[in-house]
Amino acid sequence: MKQTQPGVQSHFIHFYVLIVALESSMDPAKAGGPDATGPGPEQTPKLELSAAMRAKIERNRQRALMLRQARLASRPLSAVEGATSAKVSRTIDSGAGFFIEEEEDEEQEQRTRKVVHQPAPVIEADYLVCDDCQKPFMDSYLSNSFDLSVCDKCRDNEEKHKLISRTEAKQNYLLKDCDLDLREPPLRFVLKKNPHNPRWGDMKLYLKLQVEKRCMEVWGSEEALEEAKEAREDNREVQKQKRFNKKVKELRRAVRSSMWTKDTSVHQHQYGPEEVVDPEEDLYKKTCTTCGHELTYEKM
Repeated sequence: MKQTQPGVQSHFIHFYVLIVALESSMDPAKAGGPDATGPGPEQTPKLELSAAMRAKIERNRQRALMLRQARLASRPLSAVEGATSAKVSRTIDSGAGFFIEEEEDEEQEQRTRKVVHQPAPVIEADYLVCDDCQKPFMDSYLSNSFDLSVCDKCRDNEEKHKLISRTEAKQNYLLKDCDLDLREPPLRFVLKKNPHNPRWGDMKLYLKLQVEKRCMEVWGSEEALEEAKEAREDNREVQKQKRFNKKVKELRRAVRSSMWTKDTSVHQHQYGPEEVVDPEEDLYKKTCTTCGHELTYEKM
């Protein structure tokens, strides 16, 4: 058990002795001795305490009691009379070949321990009100997943509260990634396994009602959305026609090259009669009858 502070203990004993001495001086029978009980003509008169002294004594007594209560309150709840405070030793590697043990009091450990508060109970004033039936409710799937105040009884999975994928939201409502993720407030979604292949990435499902609202924020009106869809469809048709013309052109080029064949056989010259070019130099020539090639040579 922790020892009390010497200053507080001596202060408390001093006031206790002072009070006992004053009570003994006021009542001679408590002091003891032969002269205390025996009658005598010369008895010591009783000391009368003034109001200021009594007030000072009472203040000191209250102060001592407050110090004692503060000392008891500072002890841990597990400390009892006669028990010793447990110490927890922590070993630290100094990195120099030896360990250092640090002792921590249980009181310090309790101070550093995090206090976890239980959540407050849900009272009627904190209930949500359904937008459809106007009835209060505590919790629902749409309120937790999409922050929409609709109870589970009024939830319509087929039409009003239908979920659509991210690709469908971008194609049907001409929304970009920044419109879904960066524009305030970002649209909330739920993750679901891909039904085509579970090994693929999870699907992001958005609430159709919130996607339509975000579409109106981006395009302003349904007419503007329809015009953007028509312009995108026209552009798609133009690009499709260009790709078709490119394929036809490549096909024609391939057909033309297939109709013309190159003769890769070796030509054999067939020369005609020999002709004299220069008799003095003994030069003669022959001409190919097929390609007209001339062969000039000299006779020895």
